[in-house]
This record gives sequence, C-alpha cells and structure tokens, in this order.
Amino acid sequence: MCGICGIIDYNRSTTISNPLIGGMCARLEHRGPDDEGIYVNGQRTAGLGHRRLSIIDLSGAGHQPMSNEDGSVWIVLNGEIYNYRELKVDLEKKGHIFRSNSDTETVIHLYETYGESCLKYLRGMFAFAIWDEKDETLFLARDRVGKKPLIYYNEANRFCFASEFSALLESGFVKKEINKEAIRYYLTYGYIPAPLTIYKKVFKLPPAHTLILRRDKVDIKRYWRLDFSDKLKISEEDAASEVLRLLKEAVKVRLYSDVPLGAFLSGGVDSSAVVALMSQLSANRVKTFSVGFKERDYSELSYAKIIAKRFNTDHHEFIVKPKALDILPMLVERYGEPYADSSCIPSYYVSFETRRFVTVALNGDGGDESFAGYERYQAMGAAERYRKMPRTARALVSAIARLFPDSANPKDSLRRIRRFFEAADLPGAERYLRWVGISGGAFDNDFYSDEFLKDTAMAEPKRFIEPYLGISGGLDGLLLTDINNYLPNDLLVKMDIASMANSLEARSPFLDHKMMEFAAKLPEGYKIKGLTKKYILKKAVSGLIPDNNINRSKMGFGIPVGNWFRGELKEFLRAALISKASSSRGYFNTVKVQEIVEGHISGKKDYSFQLWALLMLELWHQRFVD
Repeated sequence: MCGICGIIDYNRSTTISNPLIGGMCARLEHRGPDDEGIYVNGQRTAGLGHRRLSIIDLSGAGHQPMSNEDGSVWIVLNGEIYNYRELKVDLEKKGHIFRSNSDTETVIHLYETYGESCLKYLRGMFAFAIWDEKDETLFLARDRVGKKPLIYYNEANRFCFASEFSALLESGFVKKEINKEAIRYYLTYGYIPAPLTIYKKVFKLPPAHTLILRRDKVDIKRYWRLDFSDKLKISEEDAASEVLRLLKEAVKVRLYSDVPLGAFLSGGVDSSAVVALMSQLSANRVKTFSVGFKERDYSELSYAKIIAKRFNTDHHEFIVKPKALDILPMLVERYGEPYADSSCIPSYYVSFETRRFVTVALNGDGGDESFAGYERYQAMGAAERYRKMPRTARALVSAIARLFPDSANPKDSLRRIRRFFEAADLPGAERYLRWVGISGGAFDNDFYSDEFLKDTAMAEPKRFIEPYLGISGGLDGLLLTDINNYLPNDLLVKMDIASMANSLEARSPFLDHKMMEFAAKLPEGYKIKGLTKKYILKKAVSGLIPDNNINRSKMGFGIPVGNWFRGELKEFLRAALISKASSSRGYFNTVKVQEIVEGHISGKKDYSFQLWALLMLELWHQRFVD
C-alpha cells in the first residue's frame, strides 16, 4: 500500500526533476513511510514518484518506481495484487526474469505480455501508472470497485497524477478554480461523484477504468462491470454454500503478508464473518479492533465483544469523544476536497489504534452493497407497492404521517415513518436521493444565493444514478447504483483516507470481484426475503457466528455529532458557519444558514447531516482557498 504521483510533459516546458517529483512524494509520506523512489527519464519528459508502505517483500528489491528487464517500461503501484504468485509462475514460463518477490513486478511483466488486457488477470486493489518509454505512452488503471484512488490534471500537454490532492497541488501546475457544480453535488450526496472533483480541471479516474495518454490525446475506457442480468438457477443451500466458499477464499488470499495483520470488528454480520474465517485460517490469535461511543445508541462495542470472546481474539477497544474533532484540520488536508461522511472520525480512530499493533487490517466493507444490507432497499420496494395504492388512500396515509413529529432525534421511529412517506410518492431517482442524500429538504433553492443558483443552473444530481437505476430495475438496480456511486465515492474514500493517514493497509474480502460477480448472479429474492436483509449471506454464516450478531439491527457507523453540536461543540459550529468569512463566499442565503444552525442547537430540529456538510465545506475553504 503506497502513494504514487507523476508528471508527463511532452512539450518539455517543465523541468521535470527529482526535487519536483520529490516534493510531490513528500505530501504522500503518510501513505508510505518506509521508502521513497523517483524516476525521471533522460529527456525530462516523464517523472514518476512513489512512497512505499512495505507489506510484501520487505527487502530493497521491492523498491519503486520499478522497471522491466531493459528499463524501457516503468511502473508505480498503490495496492496489493493477491494472486501475484500464481501469475509470476506463468510469466516466468513465458521468459520473464524477476528480480524481486514483489507483486508490482508481476504487473509490469503482465503489461509487457498482454498490454491493456493485463487487467483481467489481476485480483486485488490497485491504482497504478506505467510509463512506456518506447512509445512515450502513459497507462493508468484503477481497480474494479475503486479501493485505491487516482486523480489527475491535464492541460496544455502537461499531465499530472497523484493518489491525493495535496501531492497534485504540490506540482505547482494545478489552477485552484473551484467547480461550483461540484459543490451542488456535494450538498446533495455528501461527496463529489467521480469523475468530478472540487477543482474544474482536476478529475478522478473512475473505478474499473483505464486512461491512456499519448501526447495530446487522452483515452479513457471502462474494462469491467457487474452483470445482474444473467441469473443462476441455484438452490438456496447451494448458493449459501458457494457464498461461504468464496468468502473464505477471499479472506485466505488477503491473509498473505510479511507484516503483522488484524481486523476491524464492529460485531455486524460482515466483519464478524471475516473475523470468524480469519480465526479458522490463522495459526495465531487474531487481533481485533473496535471503536465506540459513550452514547449507547451509537456504540456497537457489546456486539464486537461477543465475537471477540467467541473466537478468543486479542481484542482492543477505543472510545471516541467530542475532542475527537481536534483531528479535523488533518483530515481536511488528507481528503483534499469537501467530504461529509462524519463516520470518517471513528474510521480514523480505529485505524489509529489498529496501527499501534499491526500494519494490515481486514474489514467487512462491501457486504451491504452485494447482499442488500441497507434499510433503504426494503424501503424502496415498499414505496413501489405504496405507489400502486389508489390515490385517495395514499393521500390519507400521507396526511396521517405528516401528523407525526419531526423529532430532533435522528433515530426516532415516528420521524423515520414520516420521512418515508414524505418521499414514498416521488419517482424512483428523486426518492433515492431523498433517502440517500444529506439534504433532507434543507438545501432547497432558497438556501442558496441567486448568484450560486445561476452558476450551477446546469447541475443535475440525478445524472449520476439514473443510468444504473435504469439498467436493472428493482433491487438489482439499487445495488448497481450503490456499487457505482455510494461505495466508491463515499465508503471506500473514507476507508482509504482513514487507514492511509495512519500508514495502515485495509483489505476488504467482500470486495473480491469473484465474490461480487457471483452475488450479482443470484436472484433478488435470495438477498431480501420477507423482512430479512442479506438473507443468503446470513444463511451462509449461520452456525459460523452467533445468532445475536446475525439477527441484530443494523446500526451503521455514524457519530453522535448532533448531540455534540448542541453541547461542547456549539460555539465551534457557530464560529465556523456564522462568520464573515463563511458568508463572503457567496454560496448561501446567510439567514437560512443561521436558521438551521440555531434550529439545531435549540433542539427544535435535527440538522446533523447538513451542518456537518457545511462545516466540512467551510474548513476545506479555510485550508485550501483562504
């Protein structure tokens, strides 16, 4: 696991040098504290940089940038290739000579052998750049689901790329032109969807895509996608058996490491199953790590303890308190653009604690998106049935629901019922945005300034989800939408930044592409059956983990920030959002901002998500713009 960066300048208008690339690498030191490498070609048209977190082949032979046998092809890679040993055997038979036991060297020889098609052979998480000196071609690729980040800037025949924004900005080439449409999308989703970023001329390479740079031509292609249309005819028993087999295999290949290894443990089905299988496959006690809060409604520690005791793990816990927000400036720096998932806080702290003991941690990310673990999947189905009711009946039910209090407690059941019916009669894409997005109706047009509305008139948030909702109707369409949006743009960004900020590698067995491809082929009824979410996965792990952990209600990984904003952090919130600097940005109706700040602090309404989003946007401006 590492950080990568580079510059290509065909015009030779830039003196690409070791100090220039080294400056970019310095911004990635947290991603790779163990080694630094720089390559600049003789013509000074190409430079590659690498910071290494040593996981496999701890000798100097794994040093990057790495070349092929004759030095004509160079690579920098961030990630892990889990099947590299099998690939190495085949490549050696084809005549390639290896100088290391590094997975990176496998990729460069695969590229020599198969070109762009090399990607279909890789099983793992990765973002890499290959510079082909003979053809003066740059080949970038990102893994299938987007575990590893890659951003780039391209203008006037000068191309820069990096793992994080700070390294890209260090090049000195990026113009900090704010993309206001991206802010509009951010205040809808809580993140900026790929390929957009907060800057007009900086882009994210989407998951499962390649980018080929040949002088002034950039060619971006998708190389993999899930197919939900080809359903298997398989019994529940056989499907559950295969799910467990694939999960065990995915865990097994992720246990290979030359450094200490452990697991994040929430006590939910996904992380519990991973820990259970690790315990079966490991010769030593598994080290497990959990994070919680003193507010019991937000803490899962009791469920994690059940698993830790069941499998006799070496268990460690950490309690997050309001002072945790002291790390916000550092996180704003690492994310590099506005990011509004408040669970980045506990994710950072569990990574921090974990890194004290191990360098690699497995987790349960991805289980919900493949096997349908979110309540919104059931809610969307219920809404479709509701919409088939006679209009008069719907009007009556809706009127009754509006009588329910809009509680300031986000976990209040009556509030949740009210919110369901407020969106249930909307078309599918709008309903999805209402339930998944962070706005909750608070960021309507009157929340924005006239100038901002004019500048963002062409913004259309639905464009990022409608293609996927439309490809596969029903539950499959929702899964496909989340796998292509929420998972890579929110959850995987959060885990990558939280873990790498602590020089920790995070591995996700549920995101193994073989597991995901099998899950996509299963009938929808195997994922949600009656009131049971993740039905086939729960059937698969029944007997492996306790029923209490299988049948518990999903809690999520949020933080009690709403309570904190009414208590210890209310003055911090006011100082940030009700200020001359904030209002001078010209994005919002300042009266509306003050209304939601004071409305939340008074306890009349809950604006936790909205206030967190506004706070992170303001802190980003303070760090990168002011």
